[in-house]
Amino acid sequence: MSQKIAFLGLGNLGAPIAERLIGSGFELTVWNRTISKAEQLEKLGAKVAENAVDAVEPGGIVFSVLADDHAVETTFSDALLEKLGQNGLHVSMSTISPDCSRKLTETHNKFGVSYVAAPIFARPDAVRSGMGNIVISGEAGARERVKPLVQNFVKGVFDFGDDPGAANVIKLCGNFMIAASLEMMAEAFTLAEKSGIPRQNIYDMLTSTLFAAPIFQNYGKLVAQHSYEPVLFSLPLGLKDINLTLQASAKVNAPMPLADLVKNRFVSALAKDRAHLDWVALAKGASDDAGL
Repeated sequence: MSQKIAFLGLGNLGAPIAERLIGSGFELTVWNRTISKAEQLEKLGAKVAENAVDAVEPGGIVFSVLADDHAVETTFSDALLEKLGQNGLHVSMSTISPDCSRKLTETHNKFGVSYVAAPIFARPDAVRSGMGNIVISGEAGARERVKPLVQNFVKGVFDFGDDPGAANVIKLCGNFMIAASLEMMAEAFTLAEKSGIPRQNIYDMLTSTLFAAPIFQNYGKLVAQHSYEPVLFSLPLGLKDINLTLQASAKVNAPMPLADLVKNRFVSALAKDRAHLDWVALAKGASDDAGL
């Protein structure tokens, strides 16, 4: 008999993850606030629930990929957790604050539900090809239940121990480093362009030698070409993640001046009505400053 999973949140990442789980033989019941986003999954065999509570089964497994702390906290209401109950498992793949994961663990435990933070490093195309990486943290037994599940759609699973907030710290660190790399490439490519050197030329050289890594090759191509659509991760979500990073750093007294700079790039981009663009568009800030 196929294992049943409830899947909550079918955005740019949630939908392809759900597709991979269906392709691996799992029976999914899915829910999304915008119900039309479930249509493709229904064609693949998923059941569609009218609300989040209806999607879960007692003692079952629930994956969630939701926008922010508030969305996760309100979706996982007492009513949902009570229904999920003893032996239930929540795999939270959202990029949320470490403290939110710790709080969720406490509320879940009151109903006998296990909570594992499991944010993923991947854009949608990487999910579809199974090339993403996932970080997990939470109670040891629950983490062991999660590992064989997530291996159906990622290539790497990295275990960060019992603290449910640890995986979220790693996710925020990683997203900060990507955003900082976008800024770095934007400044370097803009210097080249102002010096009469095509952006594509400096991209080709550096990403085949000193910076031959996926982040520089994949994101650098977008920066070099000023390619900010389609939106796979929006500018407002990028700002949300940097704000969470700065909140986490303030709590442990770890100054992050570069994160402040990146935050200001996001704020400036939103002030210029660029909320409809991918978060790579923070790179336009360097071009703006250079008069390009």
